Amino acid sequence: QVQLVESGGGLVQAGGSLRLSCVASGSIFSINAMGWFRQAPGKEREFVAHSTWSAGGENAHYIESVRGRFTISRDSAKNTVYLQMNILKSEDTAVYYCAARATSTWKYEYFGQGTQVTVTS
Repeated sequence: QVQLVESGGGLVQAGGSLRLSCVASGSIFSINAMGWFRQAPGKEREFVAHSTWSAGGENAHYIESVRGRFTISRDSAKNTVYLQMNILKSEDTAVYYCAARATSTWKYEYFGQGTQVTVTS
């Protein structure tokens, strides 16, 4: 099992910035990616970004709507992943969930409790 704890959400004006953090604990060896999903009111949860790692190195991937504005990074020594969100827009308002992908299934099996991000226009 992997436990994920997010922090850093809040209220910000459009054009502003926030940084989310997520600390993983437990069976860290059993995951090969950490990332962020979000769920806006009345919408399904969607993938936002993730950082993947393997013997070949690390990679980051983003959905098109956040590319160039959001940056995901990972501190492996702290088992922590960050999401730096810049030039925030009202459509970024959502509950953001940290997630971890299980190596055994290549699926996102673990999610945090979520942190609210509200962008006011």
